[in-house]
Amino acid sequence: MCGRFALTAPASTITEIFQVDVLPDVLPRYNVAPSQQVAAVVERDGVRQMTRFRWGLIPRWAKDKKIGYRTINARGETVASKNSYRAAFKRRRCLVLADGFYEWKRLSKKEKIPHLIQLADGRPFAMAGLWERWVDPEGEEVLSCTVITTGPNELMVPIHDRMPVILPPEHWSTWLDEKNDDKAKLQELLVPYPADDMRHRTVSSHVNNARHEGPSVQEPFEGDPS
Repeated sequence: MCGRFALTAPASTITEIFQVDVLPDVLPRYNVAPSQQVAAVVERDGVRQMTRFRWGLIPRWAKDKKIGYRTINARGETVASKNSYRAAFKRRRCLVLADGFYEWKRLSKKEKIPHLIQLADGRPFAMAGLWERWVDPEGEEVLSCTVITTGPNELMVPIHDRMPVILPPEHWSTWLDEKNDDKAKLQELLVPYPADDMRHRTVSSHVNNARHEGPSVQEPFEGDPS
């Protein structure tokens, strides 16, 4: 799964890569956790724009937004058919922005070590996402999203059995196109990113606590990572 990630690059870098204006108060983020606001790119009438979403997709039919805690990730293998996601998969796709995600390598029942996984050059990347608009019983509108996951590449195999789908730039337009409803072609994009173009390192156990939001979470691991 993907349960924590980071977006710490300067706004100028985000603008250069994704060709969008960066919203205020979205950077830097060192320890993004479920239910928090995340920065994502959507396309409306052929124009890309950055939007904030609550992380944890709330389907339109949901009676309670608490369902979002169970829908932070959608499995790429079933996303087109599962009731919680199929409507969003057809029309409401987005790019969730990050420049690193965290995963925990389990050494024993009681011990696990956090890793920060990034592109080899450290640049921001786009995770395949879906978004939804939900209105609560009081009439409040909530925009929410999920991150799509797939099986691990060679880099991730020793760490975890899932990873987020990272879309290369040449696939962004296909993914964001609201008129594209070719489910088979879209699912072909939901594959592991090439391991040779990624890197990882162990990081501080501070990242375990979602209240720790500063750069200390990316400091070196405090113990023996072996």
